[in-house]
Parts: sequence; structure tokens; C-alpha cells
Amino acid sequence: MVIKLLKEEGCPDWVIEHSLAVCNKAKEISKNFDVSQELIEEAALLHDIGRSKTNDIDHAIIGANLAIEKGFSNEVASIIEKHVGSGISKKEAIELGLPEKDYIPSTIEEKIISHADNLIHGIEEVDIEFIVNKWKNYQINNLEESIDRLKKVHEELITRFEK
Repeated sequence: MVIKLLKEEGCPDWVIEHSLAVCNKAKEISKNFDVSQELIEEAALLHDIGRSKTNDIDHAIIGANLAIEKGFSNEVASIIEKHVGSGISKKEAIELGLPEKDYIPSTIEEKIISHADNLIHGIEEVDIEFIVNKWKNYQINNLEESIDRLKKVHEELITRFEK
């Protein structure tokens, strides 16, 4: 049903393939936590629905609004809205021309989807060093803050379970 919706909304095939890969990674990460698998799957598949309208950074906000319009929960919409990078602080949002709000993932589900998205480049799984190097090529004003958030969530979701 969710894949059908992505197609109906006009998401390109690459977005759907990427969303499926993110969903698989999110389900893998979520096995270590007491979370709703249905919520993880739904939010992971929908995280880039806003790319049906734009590929700009505001695709997350547009996607969250689309999810609400289509009858999905506020929880799903919040996950979509906060999935970009390691999150966007209120200060960063203002600098980026986004509505003044804190977009940093706070719930475990928000963190899982956001981080699963970071760990999937296209449809390929990448490591944290790849992500950091990719981000260094972007014009990110608070790069060190973003990298620090990335490393903290990686420790919380991944590294501590590898020991």
C-alpha cells in the first residue's frame, strides 16, 4: 500500500528503491529496541515521499505534510520531518530558510529512520566515514555539530551493540 502511494504521488523509481533499502536497514537497527515494526516500516518507506515534489532540503517538511494529508499518524509525520542528516537545529533551520523549529530526531524511531537513511547511499550501505566525507563536500554551516550528532546516534544505535 505504501509503495503504491509513493508511485501515485510521482516518486521516481530511485526514491522508491532507496526507501526500500532504508526500510531494510531501519528494520535491522530496530531489532535492538522495543519499537513498533509497523511504525518503523511505514515511516522508513515514506521518509522521502516529499521528493515527489522537490529534492530540496524542505522535502522532509513537504513529506510530513503529505503523510498527514494521506491519513498517516503525527508520529509518522514527525519521523519524516526530522529524517534529514543528523537533524537540523532551530538555528540551522532559520539559516536554511525552513520554518523556525527544531528538526533534531528525539524519539528512538526518529533516530532509527534518520540514521538508516544516512547509512544508505542510493541503495548501497555505507559506513560512518563515508557519511562524514560526503557531508564535508556540502555547504553545511555547523558541520562539526552535525558530525558530532551523527557519531552520538551511531554509538547509541549501532556501535554499542557490536561490542
